[in-house]
Amino acid sequence: DQIEKLAERDLATYGFLGYPLLQSADILIYRAKYVPVGEDQVPHVEFTRELARRFNHLYGREPGYEDKAKAAVRKMGTKKARLLNELRTKFLEQGDAESLARAQALLDEQQNLSRGDRERLYGWLEGGGKKILVEPEALLTEAPRMPGLDGQKMSKSYGNTIALREDPESVAKKIRTMPTDPARVKRSDPGTPEKCPVWALHLVYSDAERKQWVQKGCTTAGIGCLECKQPVIEAIQAELAPIRERAQAYLDDPTLVKNIIADGCEKARRLAGETMREVREAMGIAYA
Repeated sequence: DQIEKLAERDLATYGFLGYPLLQSADILIYRAKYVPVGEDQVPHVEFTRELARRFNHLYGREPGYEDKAKAAVRKMGTKKARLLNELRTKFLEQGDAESLARAQALLDEQQNLSRGDRERLYGWLEGGGKKILVEPEALLTEAPRMPGLDGQKMSKSYGNTIALREDPESVAKKIRTMPTDPARVKRSDPGTPEKCPVWALHLVYSDAERKQWVQKGCTTAGIGCLECKQPVIEAIQAELAPIRERAQAYLDDPTLVKNIIADGCEKARRLAGETMREVREAMGIAYA
């Protein structure tokens, strides 16, 4: 549906190139290992991974890289260094992914390695250069694509959303007025759940028994559309109730939010500074 919506747009602008790069920078600068996204954003995470791989390939081979990597291995002690070398050899010669995972876990356990040594060894394990930028992975939930009230993906730009702090009356009204299978003009008309936006919400919120009830009731006209919507209303209300409750403390005292933002900004600024320092050093533009 995204391709169809872009059909009439002018794509010959820098925005369509620059904006994805800017989003990638927001991920890479904080060395994020996992990025929580919907399934429609997975290609963008892969784009970010490719940027990281390309940068590491171009700038990860610092002068004396192999010697520095071997020196870092020796810091691990004789026994662990031997094991790390064996696992690396097994991965490089046989492509054994399990050996690579064990080697990476071994590095994660090391407390006496600097960040530079750790990033150098992550690249060395795979036969490449120093991993200056982290290759992030997409983190999906059980419902990686949240359906909207009209059957499209849920999006503010489509006007088909339910807000996390929306009041119960509004939530119920929105679901009760959702469009359904056009074939069900009358209560006695059978329908097809797969053609109904409400079914997409049942796939997210209902268990197997409830889904079977919907399938049977809809296809035989045994239940009406309002009956079908009621379990969805109850499930969404149950999910949102504790969220509203937790949010109330911050609504009552906005300084809590300001403090969280201030602390987060300080942490983000520190991480970003460390990343940019290493990026500039790798590129040879650390002039200060």
